[in-house]
Amino acid sequence: FLQLAADINMRVVNCTTAAQYFHVLRRQAALLRRDPLPLVIMTPKSLLRHPFVASTPRELAEGGWQKVIGDYEANARAGEIRRQIFCSGKVAVDLMTSPLRATHPSVAVCRVEQLYPIPVGEMLSEIERFPKLEEVVWVQEEPENMGAWEFIRPSLEELVGRRRLAMVARPRSSSPSE
Repeated sequence: FLQLAADINMRVVNCTTAAQYFHVLRRQAALLRRDPLPLVIMTPKSLLRHPFVASTPRELAEGGWQKVIGDYEANARAGEIRRQIFCSGKVAVDLMTSPLRATHPSVAVCRVEQLYPIPVGEMLSEIERFPKLEEVVWVQEEPENMGAWEFIRPSLEELVGRRRLAMVARPRSSSPSE
């Protein structure tokens, strides 16, 4: 779907919470009359029962669609953050809930919920939140030649400025599964 996306001809999202899923559907319904683009939702079924993706009634009632969700836990240690991970979907939930996360206080995880149109402004705001940021990393569970990396890389290259840009994925493969 990302290869088919051009000239703002569709929206592609990968929700990581129940509230996000609810709000993207509400937004889509509200946009039907004035901006009727197709909506492609990439959210995997495996997240349906994951405790991290559950949302409170308040998040459903008072929240709204967020194209990018920053690492709120990293706000308190913004001066310590040296590496920022951008990711989307299930791998974001895996990273946020990993027991190893506590052993790396200099890393922030940012979830990109809308893959197209790429939320460049929101991603730049997340990068600029950390004054000592040295490296931006895109992480995906798909092989390097699949997933969002090749699509999002040109935008990330422009956003990172003087910082290093890296990517973490499985090796290139002709099959999406191992």
